[in-house]
Amino acid sequence: MSFAGMNELAEHLEQLAGRTDDVSVVVLTGGVDGYFVAHADLDDLAALARGEPGTGDPGGWGRAMRLLEDMPQPTVAAIDGQAWGGGCEIALACTMRVGSERAHLGQPEVAVGIIPGAGGSQRLPRLVGGGVGAELVISGRIVEAEEALRLGLLNAVLPGAGAAFVDAAVEWCGRFTRHSPAAVFAAKRAVVDGLKGTLGEGLALEGRLFLGLNASDDAQQRNAATRGEGVPRVE
Repeated sequence: MSFAGMNELAEHLEQLAGRTDDVSVVVLTGGVDGYFVAHADLDDLAALARGEPGTGDPGGWGRAMRLLEDMPQPTVAAIDGQAWGGGCEIALACTMRVGSERAHLGQPEVAVGIIPGAGGSQRLPRLVGGGVGAELVISGRIVEAEEALRLGLLNAVLPGAGAAFVDAAVEWCGRFTRHSPAAVFAAKRAVVDGLKGTLGEGLALEGRLFLGLNASDDAQQRNAATRGEGVPRVE
């Protein structure tokens, strides 16, 4: 992924973030068979080290990562193959990650004399735990789909490859899109922002979001529709 590509991704995400009326979940996947994002563009990194211009603004990485975390919609990385280095970091910035059976992820930067530079050393330990995260970052070891699932790096391993896998990933996201968009957006905000602060701060945030949703017309109508029937079962 080049600097130019990350700037383009950030522009797309900014547009999608404004479409809360018709986009409730954003799925990010690769466009080359066998890859999510292989890694950050090495020529761009070399140019950056020499103080030379690369293919675009290096700040595009930060913009895109923040949008994946902060845009209203949950973001899901659909990984069908290689997601190393910067590719893994893009996936880590997403709210959730699903992989095909051929997915493999890792932060191998130490093998080329650097460390993760787009959040991998911070987001990975927060996701899988400090000890496991440290081992993966310091060793540069790559994990296959089933191990990634066991570690919590993936939320699910889905069948198929190529277009069939993407279809399966979109179907998997149906568990979110069938709910009230406002509730889905608030749930993402509560979890993602809540983890950035103390438990007390997270509880206060949850309380504010809950009260706002509970007073909404949408919640009142859904509550009235289910009253006497119990809370709908969610599969």
